[in-house]
Parts: sequence; C-alpha cells; structure tokens
Amino acid sequence: MRESFLAAKPWGPVPEAPRGFSWEGLMELALDMARKGAEQGEVPVGAVVCDLQGTILAKAHNLSIQNCDPTAHAEILALRAAGLRRNNYRLSDCVLVVSLEPCFMCMGAIREARLAGLVFGAYDKRAGAICSCYEGLNCPELGVGTWHYGGLMADASIAVLQKFFKEKR
Repeated sequence: MRESFLAAKPWGPVPEAPRGFSWEGLMELALDMARKGAEQGEVPVGAVVCDLQGTILAKAHNLSIQNCDPTAHAEILALRAAGLRRNNYRLSDCVLVVSLEPCFMCMGAIREARLAGLVFGAYDKRAGAICSCYEGLNCPELGVGTWHYGGLMADASIAVLQKFFKEKR
C-alpha cells in the first residue's frame, strides 16, 4: 500500500521521480547515508541530490559532530557537493531527497539553491521547517517554487533514528 504524501501548494501535484528511479529508491539511498552517519556517531540523517535526468549529483549524511560544525547537516553537505559538481549554486533542475524533514537552516539553503523539489521521510515535529513547525517553502511572494512532499518511507526513517538514540542511551 502506498503511503499518503503532503504536496505543497500552489505548485500542484508531485511530479514523477527522475528518470531511472522511484521516489522510494532515492529514499533508500538517503536512508543508506543515514545509516552510514549513525555508524560514525552522527545523528542519522541522509540526503541525496538528483537531477531530473536521473543523475545522482551528491549523497551525504550529517557530519556536525565529526566536523565540529553546526551547519554540517546532510542537506547542506549534499547541496554544497552538488553545486560544486555543477559549478553552480543554482540547482533548479534537481530534487533533494532527505530522510528527515529539513530544519529552518536547511530550508533556507533549499530556497537559495532554487531546487525543483524536495522529498523527505519522517516529519520533525520539533524542528521541521517545511510543514511541521513552519511552512518555509510555502512563500510564493518570495518567488521560489520548490514543491515538496513528506512522509515517504517515514516508518523506515523513524526506525533508523530510534535505533540510534536507543543505542546512545
């Protein structure tokens, strides 16, 4: 059974996944990165940037602890790597797939990258800035039209986070 998704308005329905992928396949790559981060003692959040033609431009996981850098979230690192690969900070023909709803800082980076879309796994009721605590992409007056949907494979994303925090205690 397919999970329900929250699509951003006014940009309409969620488009098909990039060529050669399903949204679930891309989320599985993000979850693999989250698990890799957990193995390194980082909060397990993983991200993938893919262009609409199906090229994976970047994959990343949180590195805030290892790098002593509060900005080293998976989303930021993946966007930086994709921008470098493209030699352009604008990624308007790309989507970001991330295992956890982005925070306020990452939402700002998503807006600045001018991403075509965002897909995320678990909702973050404490700090999510896409729809849980703040609707940061629903500001059409700012001229950025990034669509989003959340809840994709949310149970798997939550399980990775819960396992990590249970083992930390």
